[in-house]
Parts: sequence; C-alpha cells; structure tokens
Amino acid sequence: MARLRYLDSAQDDLINIFKYIARESGSISTAERFVKSLRQRCRYLASLPGEMGRTRPELGPNLRSSVYRGYIIYFRYQTGALEVGNILEGHRNAARHFGMDAETESED
Repeated sequence: MARLRYLDSAQDDLINIFKYIARESGSISTAERFVKSLRQRCRYLASLPGEMGRTRPELGPNLRSSVYRGYIIYFRYQTGALEVGNILEGHRNAARHFGMDAETESED
C-alpha cells in the first residue's frame, strides 16, 4: 500500500467542495459525508497494487486520474506514495485548469 499525500491544492479543492455542497444542499452533514467519501476513495486508490487510473500525459508528466461521483481525482505515484494534486468537478475544463497552473508557475 502506498502512502497517501494531499498537496495543498487538493486540500483547497476539498475545502471548496465542502463549502459548495454545504451551500447547495443546506446541510453540513451532507457535505462532510461527501468529502469523507472522496478521501476514502483516495485511500482506496493508494491501497491498490500497481498503478491505477487513466494516464493523463496531456495535463502533466506522470499525471493520472480517477472518476468518483461526478468529480475527477488527479494524482501521481511518487516513490512509495500516491500524491493527490487536485480534485475537480467532472464538467470543468481540466486542460484550462492545468494550463493556468503552468502559466502561474512560470511568472514567479
């Protein structure tokens, strides 16, 4: 089983998902359950042998994705760890999202 690590960007995504679901559903407990289920899915991916998920070379080196209940978990395998980079709504333009990140990094 690989260790599971969340990048700050993934932590931010989980917070935003929580806020969105709590606001739209009017239920904090519903939002908590959903975010918990996303985290359980990430733990499940880390527990599987080998490398799982769809390869996403068009979005970044060694990037993979897995769909879960309308969201896409973007991750990489890094020396004994599954590193979650982002968790985005499935309808979002992933190429634009990852392209904007690359532009931001090059401006620093």
